[in-house]
Amino acid sequence: MSSLFFLIASIILTAWLTIAFKIVGRLGINNLQAIVFNYTVCVITGTFVNGSFPVNSSLVKEPWLPWALVMGCGFISLFNLAAYTVQKIGVAAATVAYKLSMVIPFVFSIYLYNEDATILKIAGVAVALLAVWLTTRPAEKNKNEHKVSWMVWAMPLLLFVGSGLLDAMIKYVEQAFINPGNQDAYLITAFCVAATVGWLILFYLFSTGKQKLSAKALVAGICIGVPNYFSIWCLLGALKGYSGNSSAIIPINNMGIVLFTALVAWLIFKEKLSAVNWLGIALSLGAIALIAYG
Repeated sequence: MSSLFFLIASIILTAWLTIAFKIVGRLGINNLQAIVFNYTVCVITGTFVNGSFPVNSSLVKEPWLPWALVMGCGFISLFNLAAYTVQKIGVAAATVAYKLSMVIPFVFSIYLYNEDATILKIAGVAVALLAVWLTTRPAEKNKNEHKVSWMVWAMPLLLFVGSGLLDAMIKYVEQAFINPGNQDAYLITAFCVAATVGWLILFYLFSTGKQKLSAKALVAGICIGVPNYFSIWCLLGALKGYSGNSSAIIPINNMGIVLFTALVAWLIFKEKLSAVNWLGIALSLGAIALIAYG
């Protein structure tokens, strides 16, 4: 039951991050500052959860440190790319690239951990790919709103590769290094790396007069940072709880995020959903069932 709770919580919290970028864009809040404040808040949140700040010289001996460094850089790079994509393309449309990446950790889990690749699972992933594409396909009235350019294709492609590799990395680290005793230390270190990279960029922008400190960005960072920390924390908990079936958990997690964000985009932001989009939503539910019971 706790593993299912972690999975549902991860879906809702991760979906909130995508939705928050839409709100940040509408309010005219600086993306980079909000993201850097978010990671700073992640570090503070993790420190409270952990009971202490674990980043010190002894971390050099930890075998997971290189992975935390890479993951921290990946976090801030993908967050900035995701925020820009959401605001330029739309919540639902941007999700297609972000979550089609489920294929990468799925293949990773099958080949590296010898998990069962049942016919139902493979069929479920195939249906999931179709469902994500249909769910996030722009409605006819919106198609002309975004002129096709190299950037429209490049941003989703980068999100696809980056998100897939990051999900696969999270699974590998969880399997090889993470336990209840060091999970918070690992997450805090990764978020600390992301925050440090972000602050270095901000200090340069502040010192050259290209940006000024924004109070709105600080508030946005708090609203994003706390859920962000627990979204990864819950995902690790779900992966640990379903340790022999990660090839199913990551696709289900991603499909749940697609479904939730599409519905919120329709209800809250009034993004148009065509009959094709609704077909995609229906197929996503079928895909989750196939993968879960495969």
